Amino acid sequence: MEEQQDRAAEQANTIDQQNTNGGEQNAEQRIAELEAQLAQAKKEAAENWNKYLRERADWDNFRKRQERLVADRVLYQKKAVFNKLLEVLDNVERALVYEDTMDKTQLQHTLHMLQWQMNEVLRAEGLNAVPTVGESFNPYLHEAVEAVEDSDQPDGMILEELRKGYTIGEETLRPARVKVSVGNNK
Repeated sequence: MEEQQDRAAEQANTIDQQNTNGGEQNAEQRIAELEAQLAQAKKEAAENWNKYLRERADWDNFRKRQERLVADRVLYQKKAVFNKLLEVLDNVERALVYEDTMDKTQLQHTLHMLQWQMNEVLRAEGLNAVPTVGESFNPYLHEAVEAVEDSDQPDGMILEELRKGYTIGEETLRPARVKVSVGNNK
């Protein structure tokens, strides 16, 4: 009986050692698996970080390229406008050279031609004069500098233009300064 108890105790120790060894092996396997997963996650994180940095650099390069394109386009358009204006300036300089040899009528004719040429250049660039005299006052296009009581005109009619106004497309570049009728309150 003692022998059986010794054998049972021995078997129990052997089973405990196997369980302990098996548990240690399971724990070691689990640790190895977790370390492998951690290494994989670190690798993926590093790859994602590098992708992010590349994408960010690509966006920065794209933004800089677009800014350069816009700046180049603006410069190109400025050059085109300045070349047109230089033509007008050349004609003004020619007129000034011959100013002494012109009579008043020729000088006036030359000034009208220069004004026409300048208006054509500006109109070609999309600049248009704001209509004023005889029009209804529009605060988006006109700047009232004087209100005139006038029995002949209805309230809010523009009587006189003091400074031309201009629009570019639908946008007001400079409002026209005008005198506006306030009507007769009789």
